[in-house]
Amino acid sequence: MNVNNEKNVSTQKMRNLSKKIRIGFLSAMCICFLNVTGVMSANKIETVPPQGMQEVYDFLKQCQTYYLATVEGDQPRVRPFGTIHIFEGKLYIQTGKVKNVSKQMRINPKIEICAFDGKQWIRIQAIAVEDNRREAKQSMLDAYPGLKDRYSADDDNTQVLYLKEVTATISSFSGDPKVITF
Repeated sequence: MNVNNEKNVSTQKMRNLSKKIRIGFLSAMCICFLNVTGVMSANKIETVPPQGMQEVYDFLKQCQTYYLATVEGDQPRVRPFGTIHIFEGKLYIQTGKVKNVSKQMRINPKIEICAFDGKQWIRIQAIAVEDNRREAKQSMLDAYPGLKDRYSADDDNTQVLYLKEVTATISSFSGDPKVITF
């Protein structure tokens, strides 16, 4: 009986050791992958945009103008926008806090965006989240220097918002829709 107990304890120790080795190996492989791909450097992990975000960004940049929809009470509100930017792995838009669109997104952050490139159109559902950090505002203004005559990273008006829980659908009359989420 004592021999069986010793075998069970020994078997359990081997399983635990094997598990620790596998975890250590996987951790080492992840770190090697991050170093080789340039994602991790000097003990700092850089932010990589979620898959599909770049395609949505490129589509909106190509269109130059997109239409942002919000709600005011029970009335939909739509207006043209042009700012779209990726910062720290998130997709950002920009507006002024004094504008009605800003007030509407504060009350109900659910938005929709629509754009057409002449062949395809994109519809985006998302939640707009305000980012008050100076770095986020400055990054947007650096990407759109024409805004610097009206906005500043240090003023109380400049507002940048990143989009979360994004579902983007790219459609055309000639093919199946492509759905991108991030």
